[in-house]
Amino acid sequence: MALRVLLAHNRYMEQGGEDSAFEADVALLRRHGHFVAELVEDSSRIGGMGQARLAARTIWSTDSRKRVAESIEETHPDVIHFHNTFPLLSPSVYSASASYAIPVVQTLHNFRLLCPNGLFYRDGHVCEDCMGRFFPWPGVLHACYRRSRPASGVVAAMLSFHRLLGTWEKRVDTYIVLTNHAKEKFIQGGLPKEKVVVRPNFVDPDPGGSEGEAKPYALFVGRLSQEKGVRILLTAWGFARGIPLVMIGDGPLSSELEGLVKSRELSNVKLIGHQPHPRVLGALKGARFLIVPSVCHEAFSLAVVEAFAAGVPVVASRLGAMAEIVDDRRTGLLFEPGNAEDLADKVKWLWSNPDESEAMGREARREFEQKYTAEQAYQGLMAIYSRLIAAMRGNG
Repeated sequence: MALRVLLAHNRYMEQGGEDSAFEADVALLRRHGHFVAELVEDSSRIGGMGQARLAARTIWSTDSRKRVAESIEETHPDVIHFHNTFPLLSPSVYSASASYAIPVVQTLHNFRLLCPNGLFYRDGHVCEDCMGRFFPWPGVLHACYRRSRPASGVVAAMLSFHRLLGTWEKRVDTYIVLTNHAKEKFIQGGLPKEKVVVRPNFVDPDPGGSEGEAKPYALFVGRLSQEKGVRILLTAWGFARGIPLVMIGDGPLSSELEGLVKSRELSNVKLIGHQPHPRVLGALKGARFLIVPSVCHEAFSLAVVEAFAAGVPVVASRLGAMAEIVDDRRTGLLFEPGNAEDLADKVKWLWSNPDESEAMGREARREFEQKYTAEQAYQGLMAIYSRLIAAMRGNG
């Protein structure tokens, strides 16, 4: 049965994984014959707003609520599915569906409902000080969002205001999370257990395996920022000088990393900046392995699943979702988070054992085929939608 779905998303200023996941769901549903209406907000508009207006809109946007209501009247959806609502759509959008008896789904791509910066990360280490607090004051005290206490205070106020209203419990029928690790965290943080389901991101189209292709380098793909562990990565490469490393991405540490590469004479490290997605996939297929040295709780790394799809093993921090997605010594290797020497040891072992690396790559490809294909993602999404629609109509 073809459904009518309203998919809504607040785009980020910098294109990221959440934007890609939204676009992938839109394309997936349309390819299977469903009608999809898109409601998109864009954070690039923030520059034209004053701080007071932005703060008010983050907590409750009357304009966004009106846009959702108008879209409902126009498209008559069977289900409304939100990806990101922060900051311009705001949680006010959930209430627009209340008088229409339409189920609401929210995909949680990060931990912002529990942590003002969405990362469980502060001052170089994992931090869960705001977990379970009605008002997440530690996040304000430490200026965790954009290194600004006023901005952090706005996020904290948004979270607390909607806890007071019961928005998170009453206005959303199902929360989609990307891993079992995330599910545990959100339930620990207070979301109703029965409303939280796991549906991982997926890779589409399938890039195919990389057997027979050259494997002359290790690869990092991601934002060049502290929480991604890029400083630790370069420190590790001081112990692994004979192994070529290619780093794709840009971010606030780009200039610093370029300086470190020069000052430490890491001639085997190449920083090539942001690259179009087809080139990223090409680089993945040509890599011996992918490295994910994050020191924060990654909600989900699409690069890891893309590596699996390409038949490439992953060396990742034994932390949160990465420890769940990467099966140590089967689809890759795990190392102690923040430990550059342990990372270097794992890298050197995998580089020196190409047969084992190839075997892990084959297992990684098998893992992709079993868990992360577009068809599996579609079946999982339809199961969620169908259950909610049936329950809503049964109650009606």
